[in-house]
Amino acid sequence: MLDPKLIRESPDVIRASLAKKHLELDLDAVLAIDSAWRSGLQEVEALRAKQKAANNAMAALPKGSPEFVAKVAEMKAVSAQAKERETELKGIEEKFRQAMLSVPNLAHASVPEGRTPDDNVVFSLHGAIDVARPHAIPHWEIPGFERLFDFARGAKVTGAGFPFYVGDGARLVRALIQFFLDENTKAGYVEVHPPFLVNAASAIATGALPDKEGQMYETTPDSLYAIPTAEVPLTNFFRDEILEESALPVLRCAYSPCFRREAGSYGKDVRGLNRVHQFDKVELLKWVHPATSYDELDKLRDDAEARLRKLELPYRVLLMCGGDLGFTQSKKYDLEVWSAGQKRWLEVSSCSSFESFQARRAQIRYRAKDTGKPEFVHTLNGSALALPRVISALLENNLQEDGRVRIPAALVPYFGKEFLSFSA
Repeated sequence: MLDPKLIRESPDVIRASLAKKHLELDLDAVLAIDSAWRSGLQEVEALRAKQKAANNAMAALPKGSPEFVAKVAEMKAVSAQAKERETELKGIEEKFRQAMLSVPNLAHASVPEGRTPDDNVVFSLHGAIDVARPHAIPHWEIPGFERLFDFARGAKVTGAGFPFYVGDGARLVRALIQFFLDENTKAGYVEVHPPFLVNAASAIATGALPDKEGQMYETTPDSLYAIPTAEVPLTNFFRDEILEESALPVLRCAYSPCFRREAGSYGKDVRGLNRVHQFDKVELLKWVHPATSYDELDKLRDDAEARLRKLELPYRVLLMCGGDLGFTQSKKYDLEVWSAGQKRWLEVSSCSSFESFQARRAQIRYRAKDTGKPEFVHTLNGSALALPRVISALLENNLQEDGRVRIPAALVPYFGKEFLSFSA
């Protein structure tokens, strides 16, 4: 959520950011609700002040005197009027809250112009994609693929997009999770094992609600949401708390399954492991001082990149344009691995800055040393890494002539052997 003062005093800044993100919002309606809420609040406060003044005047008068009786009548009338206005204000307050939640985050000045993913900027490129891989084919076409990644039985048990991982498939998932967690804790992130269900307040704090209701699985009758990413419970760890400035930055990492309905997804881009409804991911999250926010974003992105380098996967970093940035982010980098069998790039991580947008919603602050006043932290998050597409790239890029898959050296101690076999 943005500062309401910024919205009302600098509407042109908001409009410029909306244009850069190519998002639609009736800002005039938001400003009208804000004006109505402030007017109602001022009226209630004036009536309460009048009520207090009448009460003080009444206390100084002899009980039963004509003046006392008149003040009692005045106080009752003002009190009734104040209660009536307070009831009206509560209805306006909810509209005001929803209006504030409808305003997207501002795009950082360094975010490039653009409307579609084609306008994203290649920030850096690592590894050669033209290396000869004569045996590379799309991973779902590898003989024996369905024995380790059983989509048919997953669909029977749950539905499409919920595969079983079997044998070396399950072993690879476990190895990657442990590898990512170990690498991230070595880099200074404290591991957390979070809840996999969250309440609506947590989803609102991160911006998952009211923006992405259609992508989340909701339980009934508890009204809990299966997490789309560990970002949601992790960010809320410090909700409604004040940290000491000396504690910043706070670094955390977490493994979790992630659940996404992916409504409307179809076509060749969703074949095999490219897009599933349940997948595993290790998430990085930082709560940082505003002054160091973008330096910390660069460090977070490099931490995610380091995992790809150790897995020996060619990858590129994209700086997302305004139109591909999203509702909550101020700036975002995507990391994409090269999939040799499909001959295309696959996103495996997004590293984002939210500035104070999430912190304001979640009321996460730090106490400034020089003033002693609470200020909002900045939140950053990134995947390090999401597993399905990493697995896709490993299978396709490292497929051998005999049908086995070579395991990168850094992963061998976790996987326990140098090759994955589809016959096991």
